[in-house]
Amino acid sequence: MAKTKIAFGEWTPDMPGIAGNVTDALNCYPVAAGYAPVREAVDYSASAGQNLLVSFAGKFGGATTLFAAGATQIYKFDNADLSLDPMTVSGYSAVEGWDVTQFGSKMILANGQGKLQAYELNTATSFADLSADAPSARFITVVRDFVVAANVSGEENKVYWSDINNETLWTPSATSQADSQVLPDGGDITGMAGGEYGLIFLERAIYRMSYIGSPLFFQFDAISRTLGCISDGSIAQFGGLTYFLADDGFYVCDGQTTKPIGDEKVDRWFFANAIPSQIASGMSATVDPVNKLIIWAFPNTFGGKTLLMYSIALNRWSYADTDVSSISYALTPSSTLEQLDTFSSNLDALETSLDSRLWAGGQLLFTGVRGQKIVTFTGAKKTATVASADIDVGRSVITLARPLVDGGSGSVAVASRDLLNSPAEYGDLVAADYEGRCSVRSAGRYHRVKVQATGGDWQTIVGVEVDIAGQGAR
Repeated sequence: MAKTKIAFGEWTPDMPGIAGNVTDALNCYPVAAGYAPVREAVDYSASAGQNLLVSFAGKFGGATTLFAAGATQIYKFDNADLSLDPMTVSGYSAVEGWDVTQFGSKMILANGQGKLQAYELNTATSFADLSADAPSARFITVVRDFVVAANVSGEENKVYWSDINNETLWTPSATSQADSQVLPDGGDITGMAGGEYGLIFLERAIYRMSYIGSPLFFQFDAISRTLGCISDGSIAQFGGLTYFLADDGFYVCDGQTTKPIGDEKVDRWFFANAIPSQIASGMSATVDPVNKLIIWAFPNTFGGKTLLMYSIALNRWSYADTDVSSISYALTPSSTLEQLDTFSSNLDALETSLDSRLWAGGQLLFTGVRGQKIVTFTGAKKTATVASADIDVGRSVITLARPLVDGGSGSVAVASRDLLNSPAEYGDLVAADYEGRCSVRSAGRYHRVKVQATGGDWQTIVGVEVDIAGQGAR
């Protein structure tokens, strides 16, 4: 009987299990030696009084402010009592989505229905129109010293920008650098990304927006005239790179070229599990700055929601189930020990550890919204499972397994079959004994071994070691 050690490598659901890669990586994220735990989403705010669409934050003058927005109202988080306080006088009329940016001390929001909305951090008491001549755009970003807006009703392929260092002036003149540009090909604008240069995504094209000074101010160069972005909610930026979803999969753009990152890995899996009619409007994307992940949330075809996670450093993927409707990252307000009473009257009952960066002000944190509340992904570790590729050593039987889980233990289930066209059906999970071994018995030619991590302190699912012996055919 031979002992075989199986290290859990890359999860590639678009490839067959016999190809040698991991066949499942649920509720965990990739690390160099395996997979680490994803945490549950826990409530952070009180209820807003309506379902929320997005949460976001701004920081100016050393103070951090946390916001959320629904279809008819924008809210500000009150750290003293966890309430979400309305921040407009009359509200809005059935907004379908919000796009958010910060320009200096001002938060600026676009909703595609009314004029750009603005809030002066640390001094304002409510959101209001940015200015009388601000466009009623769907998308908003900042490129160098300009606020840039796009996709106005009836002008879905037009880009507007404000005067230099003046977000309130949008009217072109001899003394203003405010102007606009129609992009003649590629369909409607579907999203933007800002920075030193801008990226303008259309249905079937991508343009780079570069500042060149007077008299044209900005130059627009086509990076692609065939590839575009199909969901503004799929756009996320990290480290000078922009990630997005095209009609054939996930890509990254460095401002000059685009590169596929999901090809033959997760692209087919995504389109098989996402609801086609909800990709354009039902997706959201963000960066987990702590774990260096790009994360996409989308409604799935089996009645729930899924987080698809991409490790920037490792170029590897995983996924998790969730009930969160939208994800983002935020800057957290600080909390004193006394203010923790508003979260729980019993410190031992806090769902988030006191060591969490959640309680430190101004920290970047993976957040989202669920129903009427802001949530943070700082709760208990989710139940994570990783499954091996098909093990083929001829007709054989697995009789013992030892899960390799750093900092914890695990349970094991085995799926064995004689033919590759037979379904891989797992037996019951078997918990490890005090020596870390799981007694199993499963015969066949092809075997998959699934490990479910156990123990609240586990850190990494590394792999599994199995005892496997040849078995003669009858």
